[in-house]
Amino acid sequence: MREVILASLATSPSITFAELLRVFTRIGFLSFGGPAGQIALMHRELVDEHKWISEEDFLHALNFCHLLPGPEAQQLATWIGWRLHGWRGGLAAGLLFVIPGALIILALSVLYAIAANLAWVEALFLGVKAAVLAIVVQALLRIAGRALDTGLKRGLAAAAFVGLFFFDLPFPLIVLGSGVIGMIAGKRRPDLLALKPATGADAVPERPWRTTFFSIALWGAVWAAPMVLIAATLGREHVLWDIGAFFSQLAVVTFGGAYAVLAYMAQEAVQGFGWLQPGEMADGLGLAETTPGPLILVTQFVGYLAAFRAPEPFSPLMAGFLGAMLTTWVTFAPCFMWIFAFAPWIDRLGRAVALKGGLAAVTAAVVGVIGNLTAWFALHVLFTAVGQRHVGPVRLYWPELASFDWRAGLLALLAFTLAFGLKWSVLRVLAACGVGGLVLVLAT
Repeated sequence: MREVILASLATSPSITFAELLRVFTRIGFLSFGGPAGQIALMHRELVDEHKWISEEDFLHALNFCHLLPGPEAQQLATWIGWRLHGWRGGLAAGLLFVIPGALIILALSVLYAIAANLAWVEALFLGVKAAVLAIVVQALLRIAGRALDTGLKRGLAAAAFVGLFFFDLPFPLIVLGSGVIGMIAGKRRPDLLALKPATGADAVPERPWRTTFFSIALWGAVWAAPMVLIAATLGREHVLWDIGAFFSQLAVVTFGGAYAVLAYMAQEAVQGFGWLQPGEMADGLGLAETTPGPLILVTQFVGYLAAFRAPEPFSPLMAGFLGAMLTTWVTFAPCFMWIFAFAPWIDRLGRAVALKGGLAAVTAAVVGVIGNLTAWFALHVLFTAVGQRHVGPVRLYWPELASFDWRAGLLALLAFTLAFGLKWSVLRVLAACGVGGLVLVLAT
């Protein structure tokens, strides 16, 4: 086992474990704005400011995480932690990315279940959403400026945006198509992707089969452990079994992030299991969008309410807590399994010319994906009612102009002024706009 663990280490001695904990704790509490904002925050903290990870390695790992099921931002955080301090760093970084948001969603779920007044929370996060919009746009411009350095890459980014925003193409199709184009270009015309030629110093790492098999076995057991306990004590007819089985299934099909599976999850939670009402599903999504952490944490809200409403033999509060924790467990345990099993292969894959071209093309397409998320987020921040209209195969978002939220618009203008004009830090912009949201809502 010692050899397996040592094989997975990529430790940087200049960065202490305490520093890693401090920075990822900060990231965990500031990771608003969905994957676009979270990836932007990590890029700013770890590439621009601390310079712990190179631009090339960051984008290379981000490409790889987009090929895995689950929240790519959390997996990227786990990979960076692994790269800096091995398994211990990966586990710490991945958990710190999730725990702050999970605790906030849990607290808000408790308040929601007992019908507490959440008006002040909505007021606070009205400003936060406006701030996130500015931060995401800033990140999109920064990443695009660095990643789109050839005409082919710019074309792939534009095609990805058009395919997602206007044609609602499946995310896996975007990734697969970009990857195939990149692999062909990498073999025949590497200059179209600005690929650096391989040198004799680029030694190909050994195949880390042992580490991969060990990781799959260990994290597979971690993933299954609560389900085995539930089956042995409560039986497979209990609501906790249904929660664990459903969200375990969801964890392996979430390619493209949470947005790719939200419709399916909502349909099953509302119509299939009857855990929530349609309006409650929308409320949960709103809470998840305005709190730190991956958007997929909305599953915790669903798990809490499902168990809270069928608590036997526990009290409603205890059942809800168990449902929320089980949901989070089976959602994120697979994420650690994917990263620890396949992270040792990333450098090896990067030496293969065709795969290197494929991943470079996926990087360019991801800029379009972030652009799609940015546009979607802007519409839903600034307008309270956004419909869809189809003209043949083209899907158009159609915001109702009368639903324009002038408060969100004013706060967004403040956020853009602070972020772009005065160049305030993320924390200061978030704090200023959060307070601004409270003042505007309470004053009107």
